[in-house]
Amino acid sequence: MSAITDPVALSADLIRCPSVTPDEGGALVLLEHRLSAAGFTCTRVDRGGIANLYARWGDKGHSRTFGFNGHTDVVPVGDADAWSADPFGGEIRDEQLWGRGATDMKTGVAAFAAAAIDFVTATPPDGAVVLAITGDEEGDALDGTVALLDWMAQQGEAMSACLVGEPTCPETLGDMIKIGRRGSMTAYFTARGVQGHSAYPHRARNPVHAMARLVDLLANHPLDQGTDHFDASTLAVTTFDTGNPANNVIPADCRTTVNIRFNDAHTSDSLTRWLDDQAKQVAQDTGVAFDMDIKVSGESFLTPPGPLSDLVAGAVQAVTGVTPELSTSGGTSDARFVKDHCPVVEFGLVGKTMHQVDERIEVAQIVKLKDIYARILTDYFA
Repeated sequence: MSAITDPVALSADLIRCPSVTPDEGGALVLLEHRLSAAGFTCTRVDRGGIANLYARWGDKGHSRTFGFNGHTDVVPVGDADAWSADPFGGEIRDEQLWGRGATDMKTGVAAFAAAAIDFVTATPPDGAVVLAITGDEEGDALDGTVALLDWMAQQGEAMSACLVGEPTCPETLGDMIKIGRRGSMTAYFTARGVQGHSAYPHRARNPVHAMARLVDLLANHPLDQGTDHFDASTLAVTTFDTGNPANNVIPADCRTTVNIRFNDAHTSDSLTRWLDDQAKQVAQDTGVAFDMDIKVSGESFLTPPGPLSDLVAGAVQAVTGVTPELSTSGGTSDARFVKDHCPVVEFGLVGKTMHQVDERIEVAQIVKLKDIYARILTDYFA
């Protein structure tokens, strides 16, 4: 009888690796050692100073290849003195595992790694199992999962379906599966006017007034009413700055940042055109010129309800007794990159304490998450 891989112990070991983006911290070295010992072929796919790990059990290019994706990098701890536990101690107290990454998402990685190791050891499948693990999800995400997918394309490696182990459940383990995500983009506007004395506004061209008009237009324009699987798109003005310390000077320029989370009624290109049209209209009305820079974090995407979501939902219900909601809520994740490679859904732990001081998770959840991932593998290859 093969040994059972303990996901809680593996989670604690990973938490003890100080892998704050972009530092590897020993987390991927640890996983490579454990996976290699179980017969996985492991390859480091480092790029741009970011450490990534690709592990495959089974033949390359098999038509049935189930993949897991996740990250071992974590956000900074913040004020370490505010923690009641060592952020990198992996302490188990009050039936909870404490530390940075306890929810987001070293436990998710440990759970799917443990499930995969035990599955291929006990019941070698007719197919392949892939683990694609990055160290750059919490950072710019340019050299993480993207680098892994680029390398896979070059090497002829592929997944037939993929599950991202991000924390997805709002309240109870099993209550939500993510089948898509909204797109995210940020627009940086600069209004360029003519500086002048506030007592003689007719001799200046006030960029603050022009920017206020633009912000009013953008903030009060409903982008849509939602779609079949998505809530309504949202636009938030996040900065409005002049850097002007004087109360009697009309400044020469003004800057505003706008973030849009958009559903599948839009693309970043269509929204960019709309933003540009609004800025041009205000420029025409006021004589103030606008510059606009756009950064797109990801497009919206949807994996329609079907075989993959049914597979995951069935495993969740079998282990937890909970029927999960299929959702597209929340921010972005690396699923936005995987969706161009194969069908992808996300399922993981309850994420209430992620990125917080005293990040922690119930030990029982980690064990159940491993059981869910193991059930997914069993049912997929059945």
